[in-house]
Amino acid sequence: MLKSGKEEIVYLLTKAIEKYAKETGLEIVQNTNRKNYNEFAIMLSHISNQLPHTYHTLGADIYLPDTQNTKAYPHRKYDITGGQVKDALSGIVAHPRSFLVDACYIYLFGVSRKAYKLNPTDSNLLHINPEHTDNIVSETEANILQKQNSILLDNTAKYKKFTTALLFFFIIVCLGLIVQFISFNKMKTEWKQVKADMNILPYVPTQLEIDSIEGIWLCYTGSPQARISDASRYHKVVSNIVQIKYKNGYFTYNRYGASFNHIGFVQFESPGIVSIYSRINNQAKNTESPRHSLLNLYSNPTYLSAISASWNFDVGDKNKIIGIREVYIKLGKGGRLEEVINEVENASCQCKIVRWHQQNEKTNTYFLKNQLIDSLQLQQIKPLINEHSILLSIPQQGLVIFEDSLLKK
Repeated sequence: MLKSGKEEIVYLLTKAIEKYAKETGLEIVQNTNRKNYNEFAIMLSHISNQLPHTYHTLGADIYLPDTQNTKAYPHRKYDITGGQVKDALSGIVAHPRSFLVDACYIYLFGVSRKAYKLNPTDSNLLHINPEHTDNIVSETEANILQKQNSILLDNTAKYKKFTTALLFFFIIVCLGLIVQFISFNKMKTEWKQVKADMNILPYVPTQLEIDSIEGIWLCYTGSPQARISDASRYHKVVSNIVQIKYKNGYFTYNRYGASFNHIGFVQFESPGIVSIYSRINNQAKNTESPRHSLLNLYSNPTYLSAISASWNFDVGDKNKIIGIREVYIKLGKGGRLEEVINEVENASCQCKIVRWHQQNEKTNTYFLKNQLIDSLQLQQIKPLINEHSILLSIPQQGLVIFEDSLLKK
């Protein structure tokens, strides 16, 4: 009766490796490194993958074809890997794959296990009745046992080294996690202190307040009236399109103007009181012309008037700090803004064009440019953004043009 299980496969693989070494001149180092067995496993795979076509001539059980048609080793149905050979050879596989067993028999004896069982030629593959043996271990069996013992000792030494390295790695990881935890707590404490010192997110807005500030806004400002480079700056206003989005307790702020764009953020200071911080959106990403506005959400149902520490946004040394009113009118919520460039409309209006693509698939187009305050249709906001609303950081005659100065001319 043939041996089976791990006892059989250990012997078969040992004999097959010996034959492979003699035929190829390649010595296989039999340790726990699965890569050492790769070439040998590929050779066996050539045999095992032919079993669906050769099983009937070699006397094997039926092997169904690989329906996945995977041509790449080691992903085929009957492929044998170096790891499988290593595990089976070390005696830890109690039930080896049938195609691995058959591949070994075919390589050693030219027939499958089923056919070999009918006429066995190697007594080492047979179970011997204890009543008919003197318990003498053959030289071949002794060699096999010696090799197995050598592999076991080598595996034990490797395992001890591995567990020692794993323990050392675990200690290093634990120390790293402790350091990270301490660092995180320190950063958390420092961040709390920074938030307290700089008054960052002092108030958590309600959902009603979030809904009231989030969305698309039209913003009018009279800053062109303080732009000394513009000789015709009297009584002018510029419109801006602003998008405000909620994000983790604060709001992002994107503002499209006639000449340049702003980016920044918005936060609630207290119920209904909002601060707007922004700067020019430039390529260098440095802070250019920072500005700060205060806004009361409950001041007027139609429009909101903000007081801003801003700039006249002139060139070079002419860029002056000013105090100014701005008027915000909410247009709606949702959708996205698109800045239109390099189109005929830009040349036609000599302005910046922004399209608001709404969620209902409607599109509104806004032409942003400096225009006369008197051209605005909403009469109530004109006094809020005329030349009398501007405060210069350093008083200067003639920078802001008033009506009486025009009459004198």
